[in-house]
Amino acid sequence: MPPANDNSWIDKASGAPKRTAASKKSPVPKKQVSSRTTGSRKKKRNGWPIGVKIAIAGVALILLSPFYYGYVVKFFTSTWRWMRNAGENPHYRTYRSFNIRIPDKYAVHGIDVSYAQGTIDWQKVKTMQDDSVRITFAFIKATEGVLSVDPYFQRNWREAAKAGIVCGAYHYFKPSKSGAWQARLFLQTVKVEKGDLPMVVDVEELNKVTPDEMRKQLKDFLTAVEKKTKIKPIIYSGLSFYQDYLQGSFDDYHLWVASYDQPEMPPVNGRQWLLWQHSDKATITGINHVVDFDAFYGDSLEFQKLLIK
Repeated sequence: MPPANDNSWIDKASGAPKRTAASKKSPVPKKQVSSRTTGSRKKKRNGWPIGVKIAIAGVALILLSPFYYGYVVKFFTSTWRWMRNAGENPHYRTYRSFNIRIPDKYAVHGIDVSYAQGTIDWQKVKTMQDDSVRITFAFIKATEGVLSVDPYFQRNWREAAKAGIVCGAYHYFKPSKSGAWQARLFLQTVKVEKGDLPMVVDVEELNKVTPDEMRKQLKDFLTAVEKKTKIKPIIYSGLSFYQDYLQGSFDDYHLWVASYDQPEMPPVNGRQWLLWQHSDKATITGINHVVDFDAFYGDSLEFQKLLIK
């Protein structure tokens, strides 16, 4: 406060205190906002451009649509399968559902069954699929020797066809028995129809007879079946048995060869096989016992040509 006798701080004209420079209020400076800060705030408020949002929404709708959903799922499952099976032959890899390795270069796959598989749910067999592998055909045991009829044949023959599986019947050949009488039992038991596979004779043992006697009885069997059906039967045999006892004698008949646990089956001494039984340990939905698994040499069109007309 100024001294009592100092009046210099009073305005003489108005008698009011003088306003000094210190007493004047200074304007508060405006806060400086950088252009970078302003710009970044605008970006945060605005988000992505509307065009980008529309594009993202469009892609999401396409990928989640029923048409493309399967492709998306297939991509991820294929990637997972590739990682899981790393190191395996890509054309002979393990199919977890079937519990065996399968040579997937073949397009048509099937099984063969008998009483050993018990009661089969053929609808479940038909619907089973792992990747592109599914059951297209089934060969069903009908008879054995001159007296034995498989107790499950009629049921399997009826139910498999009803489920939409292409069927073929086979006879287990006993070389010690008359080939003609065995053919008679087989033909009495099995009635083939249009769309069925040709009949099959399963020969894989000498049954204590000489190779020449076995071949004679087998020839009688084949002749009788072909005469009745007008179609050549298919011969099934193990690779070594065929090479030792059958090769060169029945080369005008289709060959169904059994040889297990290998990625490929080359022609047998230059002769191309028709069917290859490559495993006897397949696990099939609807069957409570391991099953023989087979591949057809050819595509689906060639398979259709094989069927009885």
